[in-house]
Amino acid sequence: MSADALERIDVTVTFLEMDTPPAYYPSLPYNRQIALLKTRAIPLHFYRYLQDRVGRKWQWVNVLRLNDEELSAGLHREDRDIRVLYVDGAPAGFFDIKPHLPDEVELAYFGMMEHATGQGIGRWFLGAAIEACWSHKPRRVTVQTCTLDHPAALSLYQKLGFRPVAQKKEVVVPLSFADRSASVMR
Repeated sequence: MSADALERIDVTVTFLEMDTPPAYYPSLPYNRQIALLKTRAIPLHFYRYLQDRVGRKWQWVNVLRLNDEELSAGLHREDRDIRVLYVDGAPAGFFDIKPHLPDEVELAYFGMMEHATGQGIGRWFLGAAIEACWSHKPRRVTVQTCTLDHPAALSLYQKLGFRPVAQKKEVVVPLSFADRSASVMR
């Protein structure tokens, strides 16, 4: 099915930023086997897998449309900071930090796989992402969310210190099943 034949989805994108680090970060949940590992030279197929498994429900399609060269050029920069969440030994989510110039860091992607939600991990995981952003010593940390993301995303970002600074309307064209399968299988 071509992109023209797919349903187009109107979304509102909210841009948020934080000018100072939080006074505290949420603590790691007790009695859980949790690991957060920073990747080095993440394999493209694994990054696509994370994007698909975390973002499928939320229509994260932009990265899945990139060819290997385009994706590699962005992912394998020395300043890129990608960390993968594991719960009970299995991948459960990730975040992807993009430093922009010396004064801004973008939390470009943040999310958990469906099997990891509802376990009291999300607030801690977002706190760990924010702490990782501030470890790059920026003046400002930015993130964006949209009306397709988890219904609690915007309020959670605000509870942990982000403030909305702008909004815009966009249109998302979902990937067909065949397109999604082909991009994840690359």
